[in-house]
Amino acid sequence: MTNHKSQPTRIFPIALCGHALKYEIECICKIFLPVTKFQFFFDAATLPDGETDGAVLTLEQLPDAQTRFFVRVTYRGQTQQDTQLFPKCDPVVDKALCEYRFSAMLYRLFERLTDLHPAWGLLTGIRPVKKVQPLLAQGMTKQEVCQNLCDTFWVSPEKAALTYDTAMTQKPLLDQTPQRSVSLYVSIPFCPTRCSYCSFVSHSVEQAYQLIPDYLQKLCAELEIWGEMVRQLGLCIDTVYFGGGTPTALTADQLDLVLESVEAHFDLTHLREYCVEAGRPDTITAEKLDVMRRRGVSRISVNPQTMHDSVLETIGRRHTTSQTVDAFHLARQAGFDNINMDLIAGLPGDTPEGFHDTLEQIFALDPDSITVHALTLKRAANLFADGVSQVHNPVQQMVEESIRRLPEHGYAPYYMYRQKNTIDNQENVGYARPGKESLYNILIMDETQSIFGAGCGASTKIVEPQGRITRIHNYKFPYEYIRQFDQLMEKKQQVREIFERMEREES
Repeated sequence: MTNHKSQPTRIFPIALCGHALKYEIECICKIFLPVTKFQFFFDAATLPDGETDGAVLTLEQLPDAQTRFFVRVTYRGQTQQDTQLFPKCDPVVDKALCEYRFSAMLYRLFERLTDLHPAWGLLTGIRPVKKVQPLLAQGMTKQEVCQNLCDTFWVSPEKAALTYDTAMTQKPLLDQTPQRSVSLYVSIPFCPTRCSYCSFVSHSVEQAYQLIPDYLQKLCAELEIWGEMVRQLGLCIDTVYFGGGTPTALTADQLDLVLESVEAHFDLTHLREYCVEAGRPDTITAEKLDVMRRRGVSRISVNPQTMHDSVLETIGRRHTTSQTVDAFHLARQAGFDNINMDLIAGLPGDTPEGFHDTLEQIFALDPDSITVHALTLKRAANLFADGVSQVHNPVQQMVEESIRRLPEHGYAPYYMYRQKNTIDNQENVGYARPGKESLYNILIMDETQSIFGAGCGASTKIVEPQGRITRIHNYKFPYEYIRQFDQLMEKKQQVREIFERMEREES
């Protein structure tokens, strides 16, 4: 899906008549028109004067208990349209059904206009595996599951098989999730430098150096509050995940301070996984590795993103390929037997040949898991401003090679997620050797276990037995987190109230 003939339309107006089903319609448009801004108009039969390209989607209730769906798309001077009649359906009561019908019509029209045939079809959600799990519960075989995805959502056979294989790897691990367990996420929002593709709320250590002591003091205080709540509610900690940012951007003493706080305030005897996203190779030292080992960390990431120095320089990562290799060997020497390495397919300046070489170098290191991300143009990232230049990005070819070659080297897909504005509508997949899967990654994608978030930018997600999810967000920026810490901690009462209500409902 890389055959765009020229730059995409920068602003694409869309008129919605008789309904307000904006979300899925915009998702479908983004698949075919990357790096495009969409302007919506409601209750208007035509587009604004002077606009050539655009779309009109009309829903009309007819007197004979039927509903008329009309879609017209104009793109680069060509127009395609379609009208379909269905049994009466209401855009509010039957929202999902109406969205599906509009999406299917819009998708087919764009296929004709662009000659693009996206491998994920109509699937626009973050979690494709969730479409597979109900089918597995019905006892469907792999062939039946894949056929269902192909027939219902027009997913390609290759993506359907990848989704099925991921679900099957996850299933036994999810079945082992302890009752009344939660995971803990700890945010360290500092990095050595900011990468061009990054949209995380993170600050370079150079810029935020003076904030770090106060931030860590508040973070440890929040961990104490969470620890007390876990004990009072009779919960157990299942996994701990340090993310960011780059946790190892801290000094060894600072990192030890936070790890010691986790150890002091939580019972870790039932812990199935303790992961620190070490990330940047230029932040990994023998001293920090020793601190993590002493504090019980069982899994780390050493993330090269690419094994080509020229590409690293282009994206603003101040480390070299040789530093990645040295950091990996240092971690092995320190005793870590569960090391992940992250790669990004489609980085600026990379090529299919370069990505192939990166895979070869990673295979030679023999990590325990490899996560392959497709480049995403996030609005908060510096790269987004130059997004048009990425339309011809050969990311699809790179992703296809990873899907083919990682299983050949003993890595099975174990978790998957998709993001908006991903180049060529691709996906992010974690691959692991048996027994080396990241449980936290699986759990956060599956959304069947509550996660308590500590630190700025962290999100607490409370999952109730019937599937209802409540999200409580911490402040995004360190200075907000520090200055308004007391008000933020008052939100913890909401967590307590929800768990106490769930307990009453269970009894």
